[in-house]
Amino acid sequence: MRSSCKLIALIATVVAPVLMSAQTYPSAADPRSNLKPGRFDAGEAASGVRLVSFSKKPMQFDTARGLTFINSDLAFGTHYVYQGNFAGFTIWDVTDPAKPVVASVMQCITSQGDPKIVGDLLFISAEGAGNRNDCGPGGVQDPKDHMAGVRIFDVSNPHAPKLIKNVQTCKGSHTYTVVPSPTDPRIVYLYVSGQQTARPVTELAGCKNGTDPADPTNSLYMLDIIKVPLDHPEQAKVIPGARIFIGLPSTPNCAAFCVPAPAFRRTRGGPDSAISAALLQTGPHNCHDVTAYPALHLLGAACTSDAILVDISNPEKPVRLAALMDTNNYQGRHTAGFSNDGKKTLWTNEWGGGTSPMCQAGSIMEQGGNTIVTLSADDKKMTQRGYFKLPAAQSAEENCVAHNGGLVPVPGRDLYVQGWYQGGIDIMDFTDADHPFEIAYFDRGSIDPPAGADVPAPAPAAGAAPGGRIRNTIGGSWGAYYWNGMIYSSELDRGFDVLELTPSPQLSANEIAAAKLVRFTEYNPTSQPKLVWPAAFPVVRSYLDQLVRNGGLAADRTTAISAALDAAEQKSGAARAAALTALATQVDSYASGAQDAARVRMMSGAIKQLAAASK
Repeated sequence: MRSSCKLIALIATVVAPVLMSAQTYPSAADPRSNLKPGRFDAGEAASGVRLVSFSKKPMQFDTARGLTFINSDLAFGTHYVYQGNFAGFTIWDVTDPAKPVVASVMQCITSQGDPKIVGDLLFISAEGAGNRNDCGPGGVQDPKDHMAGVRIFDVSNPHAPKLIKNVQTCKGSHTYTVVPSPTDPRIVYLYVSGQQTARPVTELAGCKNGTDPADPTNSLYMLDIIKVPLDHPEQAKVIPGARIFIGLPSTPNCAAFCVPAPAFRRTRGGPDSAISAALLQTGPHNCHDVTAYPALHLLGAACTSDAILVDISNPEKPVRLAALMDTNNYQGRHTAGFSNDGKKTLWTNEWGGGTSPMCQAGSIMEQGGNTIVTLSADDKKMTQRGYFKLPAAQSAEENCVAHNGGLVPVPGRDLYVQGWYQGGIDIMDFTDADHPFEIAYFDRGSIDPPAGADVPAPAPAAGAAPGGRIRNTIGGSWGAYYWNGMIYSSELDRGFDVLELTPSPQLSANEIAAAKLVRFTEYNPTSQPKLVWPAAFPVVRSYLDQLVRNGGLAADRTTAISAALDAAEQKSGAARAAALTALATQVDSYASGAQDAARVRMMSGAIKQLAAASK
């Protein structure tokens, strides 16, 4: 989300009704249509998931005044979920996901409060003019008190977080990601995306604006990199940044439907109009979000008009591999993601900045959703493939656009769960890069009533920060993520949701059981982990269910495989291993004549793995 989007929102609202090539939405019979509005009593619709628990925002953040107290992103560690907020963060104890408990609330003015967790260290992004070194409210009165960069907290005691370091960067930190050192497990790097022009040298030495991407002293055309020794986080420092923009062509004007990007803004002192005008004539110079895939030494950088792939084998010397500029006005790239095998990438588009209703029936499909891009075998060519847009029209009162998410660990499929602000939570299957589709969703009615149905805004809860709700409240799911069997969602205005997958025609009980076998002690969604499944019957049966669903193998053969699996599961030790080995040999013979031979071979591999584990 952009934190200064009023102008964009206004333009988006004006442009949206006249867009052409609109997506065809389901009929009014879709359960998400005409849901009752309300903050805590809105109507709900769900398919393929169930709501396990909802927890209201802590009292300290219980207001929706502008963007000052909205919730932001999530990070996960042991049995805690770290929820960012523009005014601090909340640590939730989710030992029992049905009853999350607040471990602590840290009040710290730090838009937008993007969290990442590594061991006992919690990192929080800081951008904008109002952040102070001491976390206090009231704004910055003296430039030396201004904080823009990444804060480091000690959360070894989750009930009493301690600020231990403010790492200042020239452009601040809108977002960032964690890149672990491939050679030293006690060092991590933070790749930082700042959305503002460079701070004045009177505030932070070494900062410089410029329009030459090749100028090594230019602060604009690079991603800042912070090197963090985990044993001595107080020694964290900015090192030479990632200059991945050199030689890229200039960003074209949006030909038809793209909302103009805002002029770059300084943290303090106002926009530099000359710099802003010059930047429009050059190539990309910053990225909104970057997502690392450390196991493959890759970084996906979502840089407004460009999707950029970067080799991070040496995190201190990143190398651009490829870049792609979309031809369908797909500007406003926000978040990147990878398929588990790294052959596909996913890019979201935050059309309108996250504050506008961009999922209405007249909204264009190629804006405000996801697009899939495949990678060549050497990762040096990117090819545009299909688009996905939330397939249920939302109301004019609901800010809605594609936002943050992560993979759902179902073997044999590429599933992505994500937040769509007031469009709710959606799960997309992008296994077929040309034809992504929805398999599950959870949605609430709008926070505010529709125009013409004005009601008085409720007073803030006792002890809450002043401000209360206003018309056009910004809310919904900032990001939704699958972690250790549950889906967790950060609701900007309302609070914190926990959901669970349920069987459906699009997702079997075996696939859900297989997903639950993948466990992580820590999970930072933009530092994407490699998914690995243990040897288990639900994994094999997941592939079998998929072959039944897509007709990839003849019905008599899938029936026979199912019976053989049931029989093998009743055995143990060597007898089970022998039965599974014989079954794998039989399945191998089926591959050549199958409609989905690749999936048959994957199933055979899973059977062999299970046979080996049974000996």
